[in-house]
Amino acid sequence: MDAPVKFRFATPADQPILQQIFHEAEVYYEGHNAPSRESIAAHVAKNVIPALQRCEFLLVECDDGVAGMASFGQLYPAPNLGGQIQVKDIFIRDGFRNRGIGRAIIQRLAALAVERGCTRVDWTAETSNPRALEFYDRLGVPRVESKVYYRLEGDTLAAFAGGRK
Repeated sequence: MDAPVKFRFATPADQPILQQIFHEAEVYYEGHNAPSRESIAAHVAKNVIPALQRCEFLLVECDDGVAGMASFGQLYPAPNLGGQIQVKDIFIRDGFRNRGIGRAIIQRLAALAVERGCTRVDWTAETSNPRALEFYDRLGVPRVESKVYYRLEGDTLAAFAGGRK
């Protein structure tokens, strides 16, 4: 790793940096289809900051700035009467990539799981993101081929929620 990193959990005072990282992540993943900075700022203020009691954001700092984040939750049940950490997203900001920060985040999440008595850490990666897949493969983290990932969204979500499906 190029520079030492430190970790801390996001608090409501981190709203500005969370808005910035969320916007950078949307631009990275969605390109010109990304929501506006204003829309993301409103989303973070309305949804993310209040969710800090239910969802955790691990910020990684390097070179006097926030280099990236992991959003996750701790879920039950898990094998052997433990919990599990379910990671929603890991994002490293441009300019901080390829410096060992992604590995450091995974290692910190693993250590956090052990500290909390969790028996595993799970996350997904988009098949359309070969850089992420290659990164996780280089780490030696095994893929879970026995699981199928399902998602309700859009019209299907609304139909299920309304009992129409």
